[in-house]
Amino acid sequence: MAEFNRGIYLTAKDIYENNKGSLLRTLIYTIGHFLIAITVLMLIADVSFMVALTDAIVEPIANAVWYFVLDKVWSSKYKKK
Repeated sequence: MAEFNRGIYLTAKDIYENNKGSLLRTLIYTIGHFLIAITVLMLIADVSFMVALTDAIVEPIANAVWYFVLDKVWSSKYKKK
């Protein structure tokens, strides 16, 4: 079992090391999206904080996955020479 856990750790570490920039940009984008979504929903849609918070968490997670994929494809197509 220890070997299996080590394999998972090393795989996760490898994914992190190969995607640091994309992961950091994705995290910053997602946090900003949470804050913007809560503010907009509360001001424009006049919903409660809890409804805005729920939407602000669920919807940006989907966007974060989309952005990560987009960033990886974009980066692979337009590598600096």
